[in-house]
Amino acid sequence: MKSLFPLIAFLCACIPATAQEQRLVHQDVKRKFIVYTPTSYAANPQQQYPLVINYHGGGMTMREQMLYTRMNQAAEREHFIVVYPQGIKQDWNVNLARDSKEGSDDIGFTEAMLARLKADYRIDQRRVYATGLSRGGFFSLRVAAELPHLFAAVAVVGASTPQTLIDQQPKPGRIGVMHIGGTADTIVAFDGKAGHYLGAGESHRYWLKHSGLDGAPASERTIDSDKLDGTEVTHLEQSRDGVSAALVTIRNGGHTWAGADAFNVGLPLGATSRDVDANALIWSFLSKHRR
Repeated sequence: MKSLFPLIAFLCACIPATAQEQRLVHQDVKRKFIVYTPTSYAANPQQQYPLVINYHGGGMTMREQMLYTRMNQAAEREHFIVVYPQGIKQDWNVNLARDSKEGSDDIGFTEAMLARLKADYRIDQRRVYATGLSRGGFFSLRVAAELPHLFAAVAVVGASTPQTLIDQQPKPGRIGVMHIGGTADTIVAFDGKAGHYLGAGESHRYWLKHSGLDGAPASERTIDSDKLDGTEVTHLEQSRDGVSAALVTIRNGGHTWAGADAFNVGLPLGATSRDVDANALIWSFLSKHRR
């Protein structure tokens, strides 16, 4: 995904003081990330806060991900810390078509960043989550597979499980996984790409099985709150013993973050649903999980 904001320099000047850029060196490479703390953080010095790491799409920056998804607003409302890391060359090593050892060590970077955050902020270590768009969503699923001892749940938008991840077998550990995908997504096909990544439904069923949720009680609802946006949302979720798997299908939805402002970068990204707010769906799902 290419840059979303031609005027990014101007927009970044408007970032509130509670969003701070930080840096660390991992494997002799300078890495950076933005930390947003809600205003309630300073007012409650004894309280620990949940943490959501929000990974940008391919070709994007951490600032663009922050401005596009507007997750800071949800963090302010729901009282959690949100972090936006920056990938090398604006990408993540998602282990999609090559051995993960050949690319950047983004798993190691995530571990180092999380250790720094736990040292510098009052993080509730049982409530650490990941989310992401497109390549950032693919990488969030790699986090679920390789770091279930650190993360309680992940939620991905416009992404699915790579075949290579399945072939290398995720580490054992129950972890909540939510998929949000549009049936008209032409960037990451909702029905998958043979030999590369699963379809959204197949990926959902894979994580159901991985977390021992086969046969768990299911709830399903349809949402069409905006009759004029051309989309309709189906929310399917199964839960057992504090762990859930959810599939949010956006009929006619594109490669977009539901509820966000529409944008045009010269790619066929498709429709943005107004029936739901992706941030609200994601937080409602993630917040139920404890590691």
